[in-house]
Amino acid sequence: MSYGEDPRPESPQSMPAEGFPSSGEGSHVNPPSQPGGPTRLVRLLISEIMGTLLPAVIIAVLIHLFLAQATRVYGQSMEPTLHTDDRLLVEKITYRFRPPQRGDIVVIQLYKGSQPLIKRIVGLPGEEIAIRNGQVYINGQPLQEDYLREPTTGYLPPTRIPPMHYFVLGDNRDGSNDSRNFGPVPRDKILGRAIFRYWPPQSIGFLW
Repeated sequence: MSYGEDPRPESPQSMPAEGFPSSGEGSHVNPPSQPGGPTRLVRLLISEIMGTLLPAVIIAVLIHLFLAQATRVYGQSMEPTLHTDDRLLVEKITYRFRPPQRGDIVVIQLYKGSQPLIKRIVGLPGEEIAIRNGQVYINGQPLQEDYLREPTTGYLPPTRIPPMHYFVLGDNRDGSNDSRNFGPVPRDKILGRAIFRYWPPQSIGFLW
């Protein structure tokens, strides 16, 4: 007798175990479960995520890095043009095709990890800028700034703006940390141009 065989002969009168009829009306046998059922569902779920959610996240990241991003205004340095808690759309495309221009409202980040600032460009590379008697001068000529509600405070002797640098000021000249303090801003520190305010509802519109 080989190992594993039952030494007792099967009786022809033996009955199936109680509760498990071998034949007759109403008897049934559960079909065997599909091998790997739960695993297959997990694979389908992962496939669905990879096929829909992941591309959406990648597109959102690419838009944020290269096209546009939303930002929120903190502080009063850009009043009366912008106010704290205003929500803005900042686009990153224009400056890939042309340099920043005077009057542009831009978001800058002076140092990695520092809080971004929102300011207005008033001086361009190579220009001579000066501030005296409450007035900004560009190449000896007074700069017309209709968006201001008060004179420009401080004094700056005639200063040449370096190449690839921009002189930025807040519209609230009496309450702004700007190029009067930290100097002209390198081009690569300008993250983008604020073009549209989408909040609050009563102030929705383009920024020119």
